[in-house]
Amino acid sequence: MITIGNEKVLWKEGLTIAQVLTALDHDYEYAVVRINGKLISKPNFKNTPVTDNSEIIPIPMIAGG
Repeated sequence: MITIGNEKVLWKEGLTIAQVLTALDHDYEYAVVRINGKLISKPNFKNTPVTDNSEIIPIPMIAGG
């Protein structure tokens, strides 16, 4: 199991951050994800594996002016 925000999700071998975010049914664009306390930027989502028992906090992009 992994934790995404406050939600528990089943973990599977070979899972990446990109796959986790695709599985979320959100309309947000994420610039950064914190996984087990480490910040990962969007260009690395496809290459970053998610290990079992990970805690993932997606951080949405915020626009302002």
